[in-house]
Amino acid sequence: MTENDPELLNTVYREIGEALGMDAAMVIYQMFRGQQISFPTRFFNPSRIQQIVIQEYDGTNLRTLAIKYGYSEKTVRRMIRERLEEKP
Repeated sequence: MTENDPELLNTVYREIGEALGMDAAMVIYQMFRGQQISFPTRFFNPSRIQQIVIQEYDGTNLRTLAIKYGYSEKTVRRMIRERLEEKP
């Protein structure tokens, strides 16, 4: 067995190695070993998405924005309402 043999790795590191390469698995191991990590469901920053939604909202495209950014119409409506409530 060699040092770069994925069979030597714990399951999660093996999966990372297979998906991203052994070097990436080693970097992730060195950065986060011993820590429990939880990844957010959303890839993008919700605050930034809210800013973009506000910029793109034209009063008629609520559904389009919800689909585009993967949120429900209710959530997009809330984003807009929250931003409007912030303004004096």
